Amino acid sequence: MKFINADFLLQNRTARRLYHQYAEAEPILDFHCHLSPKDIAENRQFKNLFEIWLEGDHYKWRAMRSNGVAERFCTGDAAPFEKFQAWAATVPHTLRNPLYHWTHLELMRYFGIDRLLDDASARSIWEQANEQLATPELTTQGILKKFNVKTVCTTDDPTDDLAYNNLMAASGMSTRVFPAFRPDRALAVHQPEQFEPWVRRLAEASDTEIGTFSQFLDALRSRHDYFHARGCRISDHGLTQCYSDFCLEKTAAAVFAKATEGKSITPEEQSQFAAFMMLFFGQLNAQKGWTMQLHLGAQRNNNSRLLRQLGPDTGFDSIGDFPQASALAAYLDRLDQEQALPKTIIYNNNPTDNYVVATMLGNFQDGTIAGKIQLGSGWWFLDQKEGIQWQLNALSNLGLLSRFVGMVTDSRSFMSYPRHEYFRRVLCNLLGRDVENGEIPDEDSMLQPLIQNICYANAQQYLQLPAAEGYRVRVSGALVHE
Repeated sequence: MKFINADFLLQNRTARRLYHQYAEAEPILDFHCHLSPKDIAENRQFKNLFEIWLEGDHYKWRAMRSNGVAERFCTGDAAPFEKFQAWAATVPHTLRNPLYHWTHLELMRYFGIDRLLDDASARSIWEQANEQLATPELTTQGILKKFNVKTVCTTDDPTDDLAYNNLMAASGMSTRVFPAFRPDRALAVHQPEQFEPWVRRLAEASDTEIGTFSQFLDALRSRHDYFHARGCRISDHGLTQCYSDFCLEKTAAAVFAKATEGKSITPEEQSQFAAFMMLFFGQLNAQKGWTMQLHLGAQRNNNSRLLRQLGPDTGFDSIGDFPQASALAAYLDRLDQEQALPKTIIYNNNPTDNYVVATMLGNFQDGTIAGKIQLGSGWWFLDQKEGIQWQLNALSNLGLLSRFVGMVTDSRSFMSYPRHEYFRRVLCNLLGRDVENGEIPDEDSMLQPLIQNICYANAQQYLQLPAAEGYRVRVSGALVHE
């Protein structure tokens, strides 16, 4: 039997029936990813398997380093095939790591390759995949069509001009691509070498002068409006934990003034400033009916030597052990008091906090929107079989699984769309087990909408992204949509 077969991860008859009848054919709404809008707009054709699969994948780099592979084969100057061969030689050592599943699922779904990848099969798999990558079906837009991706939300800095989003809006692509507002740099007053140049870019992007804190807020509000006009309905915030050291605007203004003058900012001042800004962003989101995403709990850039050598996002991050409950409660409560708590998805990176976060959600479900506050899908180190099960179990035990908005790729790779299939198989296997154990009814009238809603419909209804004809974008003075 093939390793990746029709019933992969489906361990009983009911699981197999539920997946093949109700989950397998559902479209994809990938509302959080890090795909390049440029690559999508230009319909990039990847030259080889390295470019599409290994170019920026720090999951694979971590495994390769653990296997004793030199850095030149990860992020260094080795030739593309040499890097691929080093990965192929590592793959057999990843048994029971989710990379083993993902690798072979991706080879099967993109290229129809059902052989196991190792050092001996590397050359033939390389050649077979590269031949297919030269076809229109595996350009970036071809991939989105192949995997029935209806909508993608990229991750974009407030200073981005969204030029590629404008081009895509004008192109008539079958997949809609919207920006997501990621203003993390607006909090970084404690990093003047990054903050000051970013403020200058913000001033340029908003076509305004930024000399005061009030002007800084006005510029961010302007960019929020700009994103909204281009279909954005979602923001994203990468935090170790929520900020809750709230302060008055005059205090935040004083911190801003110090930062723009190049003066040193204390941890207390940075925390106060960030708390003020996160309330500001929450208020903007609530005013426009956006969804706010909070990514909590990652401890980043732990290896300072390799951070200096290779930069961030190269595989030296981990789960952090941060207290979450008090700060999360204070932040959500402050927005709720002000009638400014938007729809919110909270992604948790530490499995020990699943129940903390899941119980916190119930405190702020106000009856206005079904599933208004969401426990996001298993994130980063938890987007594998066991982590997905933990997240689903915590949500099921403490909230409403039926209102869950489902999986995201959270990926920079166009090879990651089988992650949705992987999630759906895990979901159906859990439900199938419960049915066969007599723990939930064997009633398709209940199970079909549950599965299909989690796979697609819940996210579509929750996010309220504009229809293709429902937003206006100007490109070179002409309206693309109206």
